[in-house]
Amino acid sequence: MSQNGDSKPRKLSIICSKGSLDMAYPPLILANAARMSGIEADLFFTFWGLDIITKSKMDKLNVATVGNPNMHPWFHIPSIIGILPGMSAAASWMMRREIDKLDFPPVGEFLEMVMDAGTGVYGCKMSMDMMKLTEKDLVDGAKVLGAMEFLEMAEGAQVLFI
Repeated sequence: MSQNGDSKPRKLSIICSKGSLDMAYPPLILANAARMSGIEADLFFTFWGLDIITKSKMDKLNVATVGNPNMHPWFHIPSIIGILPGMSAAASWMMRREIDKLDFPPVGEFLEMVMDAGTGVYGCKMSMDMMKLTEKDLVDGAKVLGAMEFLEMAEGAQVLFI
């Protein structure tokens, strides 16, 4: 039941379109918070967001340093420095260290945790076809859906695009 007394359960559907390390945690944190609050949650991974649920990539995600306006305040370096070789690796190492300090699990473990809590995890069929991925490439338990199927599933949900 929703908080305002309706008999329909609350639902959250998150479209995950980016696959960098800094973009993997927001949907996982929100899905986890939703499930802990009794809210249904579904994650739909499309385009580069598929990296977050691709077994061979999920625990090797990096921070994008080029074109990321937030790199300057976070690392206290000018944005142009992001083009230098090794900056993405350094930024990723620093972010993983900060994530560890907050006691957040690695992406693969966090994904398993939210799935165990009942979050639905779906890969976009069209994006998977474009990237030559199959359901076997995805984390165990993930399913493949077309965009129209996801939109039907998301009916009545609060939808976020990340």
